[in-house]
Amino acid sequence: MQSDKSPIILAFSGGLDTSFCVPWLKETYGREVITATIDTGGIDDKAATALEERALSLGAAEHILLDCKQEFFDKVIRYLIAGNVLRGNAYPLCVGAERGLQAERLAKIATDRHASTVAHGCTAAGNDQVRFEVALRTLNPRLEILAPVRDNNWVRDEQLAFLKKRGMPLPAQGSNYSINRGLWGITIGGRETLTSECALPEDAWVLSQNAFVKSVAASTHTIDFDQGIPIALDDVAEGPVQLIERLEMLAGSYAIGRGIHLGDTVLGTKGRVAFEAPAAISLITAHRELEKLVLSAAQTRVKDSLAHTYGDLIHEGKQLDLVCRNIEALLESSQQRVSGRVRFSLRPGNLFVEGVTSDYSLLAASRGVYGEAAGEWTAADALGFSRILSLPGSLQTRAARNAAGGGK
Repeated sequence: MQSDKSPIILAFSGGLDTSFCVPWLKETYGREVITATIDTGGIDDKAATALEERALSLGAAEHILLDCKQEFFDKVIRYLIAGNVLRGNAYPLCVGAERGLQAERLAKIATDRHASTVAHGCTAAGNDQVRFEVALRTLNPRLEILAPVRDNNWVRDEQLAFLKKRGMPLPAQGSNYSINRGLWGITIGGRETLTSECALPEDAWVLSQNAFVKSVAASTHTIDFDQGIPIALDDVAEGPVQLIERLEMLAGSYAIGRGIHLGDTVLGTKGRVAFEAPAAISLITAHRELEKLVLSAAQTRVKDSLAHTYGDLIHEGKQLDLVCRNIEALLESSQQRVSGRVRFSLRPGNLFVEGVTSDYSLLAASRGVYGEAAGEWTAADALGFSRILSLPGSLQTRAARNAAGGGK
């Protein structure tokens, strides 16, 4: 709407796409652009200062940086841990799980600045365009959403030429890899991830570069959980955000959580991305082992089935859908007894859970000893149980014989 003079709120990462969007939106719509960076991890003070300087030098009327790491943990990560969510049994949704929260904050900024329009720099090829727009439309269907790079098919060289012509600062050049970093991990995309055959070269990894050739001594550590929330690493009690940041550096040096995920995109195609998620993989591995000690088989079965669905919904950008609140309620309830300590050792490429303890241990609660002593039942009980448990199979065999004319 050309008559609309309200500012455009632009989700800003500082990369080429969003850098290009600032002057292009100003020139095309004749409106102020307010850039907004929603920090869900990976932005230190130096990076924050550089982002603001870049945004203002590109012509932004204002730059907003919101620290949402704790909110990201409270609203999303705690449930990814509770559900032990690994997409394709490998990928812990390192980057992408935060898009719903980022969209929520963008919509709030738009309301506070009386803006009718938000914009993002996503291309037509990725998942994030869908995640942002599904979340934004869920929050406020009246918001106008602009995606200049996607909707006008701008390519990299055209964007660079546009900025150069206007004498505007260019993003750092020279990297062959696209790196996205958040509290829950890092994703890396490059030439090798465009096909299914090759791994990344060693110098492309961020946290674990040369971890398999360095002389790194094995080490043993502990993580304490309280109702499914990590509360201490190696007896140092701290908030979950700080714990995750410290665990990332510790386990990352051993290349824990390094992998390449091949799976289904939101758009229905196959996609491949490299990732480093040392804290995520360490916490999920430790948490899963603690759950094995304190949850019943039925609790685990029901929780796992819903956790898989929850991971799909988060991946698709639907975390604002009310069904996610329903699943989160069950996940939170399931964690009431998930309190205890997990001891694990680290070696390059290997996290080994050595042991787990909890006041709610179902193993310690039993009078029996697996494979050794039947403290809860007698030999006659065991015989009767085995006989009853075999009934469905016995009846199927009998029915097949009857059908074949073999009689009983």
